[in-house]
Amino acid sequence: MRHDHLISAKQLSRGDIEAVLDRAAEIDADPGAVAGTHADTLLGLLFFEPSTRTKMSFDTAMKRLGGRTIDMGSVESSSVKKGESLADTVRVIEGYADAIVLRHPSEGSAKLASEFVDIPVVNAGDGAGQHPSQTLLDLYTIRQNAGLDDLTIGIMGDLKYGRTVHSLAHALTNFDASQHFISPESLRLPRGVRYDLHEAGAKVREHTELDAVLETLDVLYVTRIQRERFPDENEYRQVAGEYRIDAELLEAASDDLTVMHPLPRVDEIAPDVDGTDYATYFEQAHNGVPVRMALLHEIL
Repeated sequence: MRHDHLISAKQLSRGDIEAVLDRAAEIDADPGAVAGTHADTLLGLLFFEPSTRTKMSFDTAMKRLGGRTIDMGSVESSSVKKGESLADTVRVIEGYADAIVLRHPSEGSAKLASEFVDIPVVNAGDGAGQHPSQTLLDLYTIRQNAGLDDLTIGIMGDLKYGRTVHSLAHALTNFDASQHFISPESLRLPRGVRYDLHEAGAKVREHTELDAVLETLDVLYVTRIQRERFPDENEYRQVAGEYRIDAELLEAASDDLTVMHPLPRVDEIAPDVDGTDYATYFEQAHNGVPVRMALLHEIL
């Protein structure tokens, strides 16, 4: 993979994806093989929204490659609080770092940032838009547990505002995957995403109930309701808690089902699922380090 920036999963070909996943598998098996390979590299972390896994795994990944990170810190403690524009912020950071990882609440922000700098920009989430590095670690986890071809996957929850869903759905069009989307009517996939999937020839079906497809699934990808994206709190309350996975419900599933979640979870997966063979979400989170090591290695 040789892209100047990673902004959207739509820019990734099957070859791009497999190159990163194969490299991640090599790193997973022998992390020491790439230690020190980017000893003179500085990665700028610009997170305008809260993050635990994405921020810390990119930080860890860069350090395990031998590089270092610099962190903008919170918005409240930065010049953004004084009214500095995103364009000015990234142009300043370009003078300090060799690449930027950016999370921002506005959809399209990563693309905008990439137009003002000559160093790589990795989109770590732009509002309800895209989250391509999350998708790469999701695909790595799916490949480990179920394979990426002849795959039947259910994606459930907030499909309207869930950027991890939008990225994953696009990336899966590179593989022989049947995608079942389960959500309330008010949280269906955005029309633009549905159009793109149709144009790509994806095998897609939409449902309001999980029961209709649960026993056919190889993977169930659960997402939380994105409360912070709702323009109206009352709209959020109408759908909050509508879908909940517990061990009893999963008795109807295949024994080989893989249950995933990008985290953080709220109440959409009950704690009694954690101890089952279905639960893969903590493994999924751990995969963020080797996958992001591989991604940085390829981009840099």
